[in-house]
Amino acid sequence: MLTRKQLELLLFINERLKEEGVPPSFEEMKEALNLQSKSGVHRLIVALEERGFLRRMPNRARALEVLKLPDAHSPSLTPKKAPGFTPNVIQGNLGRVKPVTTTNDGAPRAAVVPLMGRIAAGVPISAIQDHTANIAVPPEMLTGGEHFALEVKGDSMIEAGIFDGDTVIIRKGDTAHNGDIIVALVDDEEATLKRLRRKGDSVALEAANPSYETRIFGPDRVRVQGRLIGLLRKY
Repeated sequence: MLTRKQLELLLFINERLKEEGVPPSFEEMKEALNLQSKSGVHRLIVALEERGFLRRMPNRARALEVLKLPDAHSPSLTPKKAPGFTPNVIQGNLGRVKPVTTTNDGAPRAAVVPLMGRIAAGVPISAIQDHTANIAVPPEMLTGGEHFALEVKGDSMIEAGIFDGDTVIIRKGDTAHNGDIIVALVDDEEATLKRLRRKGDSVALEAANPSYETRIFGPDRVRVQGRLIGLLRKY
């Protein structure tokens, strides 16, 4: 049996998936359930996973699959399950590069990359957001595989030449080498742009600004979402 809060969260996620096709953010879930912190949302999601009601898609931020709703024989907890219920799967927020556009003479002009909201280069903000727009990127900037773009918020990477308001181009992937600048997802809740350092079982997310401390985590708390391969800046 689910607790009241677990049930409320499951129904809220399911309704948002049906209405908008995308899951709610941790901040939206926190506000909807009147919780004090997003860590409380994370605990509820883990509990729903353990009970088989919800599944998080691996290596994808904010990708949720509702596997089932509470049994219709629990009317005191939930409305009767709608006939023909099927799981709603959201494939996450990391899109594929669209085909390269061309000029009139057939020469490549630019590739189109999905802009997936903002990423923190400073105090971590909510995890990667929804697909907000598309941006044109010089095709020679891209390597093989999938790519996405993020707008930088904060100043913790200024000594690496990354400033507030820049747009970073990220190659999607779940692996990176020591020294790579990555999009890191911490505790499946907060996303941040930092330099990766590993030593033994510890994972360090290193800023490029002496005003910010290097943050140290256990290996199970940080997931690589992609690594920096390019940057765009408007003047």
